[in-house]
Amino acid sequence: MTVKVRVIPNCEDNEVVSRIGSVLRVKVCAAEKDISVNEQLKKYLAEFFEVHCKHVNIIRGAKGREKTVEIGGKPEEELKGMLDAIP
Repeated sequence: MTVKVRVIPNCEDNEVVSRIGSVLRVKVCAAEKDISVNEQLKKYLAEFFEVHCKHVNIIRGAKGREKTVEIGGKPEEELKGMLDAIP
């Protein structure tokens, strides 16, 4: 499953804030200029969707706030169900 993610850096805790259409808004603990933002995002999304970290890949936007992320490791219907549960 491919999902668009809008990253909000410099937050106290990692969390999914909301979903606007097909864009998932995610708060990340790492600083904006820090390279670890992508790693923090991948780890958190793997935890959120309950998949192994190797199944989360940033396809596009590694240096920006808007990213395209591919998530695997589970059937697509199950992942879409988890995504649809986000308000």
